[in-house]
Amino acid sequence: MTDIIYKIVPAELWRQAEETGVFGGAPIDLADGYIHFSTGMQARRTAELYFKGQDDLLLVAVDGGRLGGALKYEPSRGGDLFPHLYARLALDAVIWKKPLPMRADGYHDFPEGIA
Repeated sequence: MTDIIYKIVPAELWRQAEETGVFGGAPIDLADGYIHFSTGMQARRTAELYFKGQDDLLLVAVDGGRLGGALKYEPSRGGDLFPHLYARLALDAVIWKKPLPMRADGYHDFPEGIA
């Protein structure tokens, strides 16, 4: 299992995190008590199911190996193990962030190399 995990996040919410140096989560994360992430193999399907038609999104790559025991892989959609962070995300664990442009059909174009 690779140590790189991904978060799809509205750009404005991420800008707020950059101002404070920490990401506390999107509304669904706050409601569930952990920050939802996806592996590279899961990210596209996550975007299709939960972000279709939403513009101004970012794909944030995070070094999961830097998150310690607060990162847990737990069964979710279809029984797949998804990374869940039971803490706030310190931005020093972020590898990169890239725009996730929306196409006319409402789906998103992912950076090259993301499954």
